[in-house]
Amino acid sequence: VKRIPDVIEIFHLVRKEIPAKLLMIGDGPERTTAEWMVREKKLTRDVVFLGKQNQVQEFLNSADVMLLPSDLESFGLAALEAMACGVPAVCSRVGGIPEVINDGVEGFLVAPRDVKTMAGRALSILSSPERREAMGKAARQRAQKQFCSTKIIPLYEKLYQRVLEENSA
Repeated sequence: VKRIPDVIEIFHLVRKEIPAKLLMIGDGPERTTAEWMVREKKLTRDVVFLGKQNQVQEFLNSADVMLLPSDLESFGLAALEAMACGVPAVCSRVGGIPEVINDGVEGFLVAPRDVKTMAGRALSILSSPERREAMGKAARQRAQKQFCSTKIIPLYEKLYQRVLEENSA
């Protein structure tokens, strides 16, 4: 679902153009395939598998771009976490991600499995410090303005209250 091999392929295309490092956060069934791909593409010096991490923001704060080429996403929490850290994301246009990211503003939305376009969008961020800074700033502002818990929790409370009132009548 997360298309981890696509992340490796996107990075491989980026790495052909510019020096870069890839941090892979998390574990799962695709990790073995990803590690094999990294060795086959001779990227072992540039890819670090960090495994499961509890303090993801520590790593996101050092990132320049976040890649999320999923086939399916219910909301896009990983992209939102990156945005909250001021990191623009390049994501598949699936599920709830288009509700989180405005294409070309806080990051880019691309058709699922379009590895070449995703790599191109990542390169456009990585090769322009001005674009990266502007998108990162916009990403952080959107995360704070639209998705901050102080704004979201009262909305849920209102919804629950309304449902309770409607069902008790």
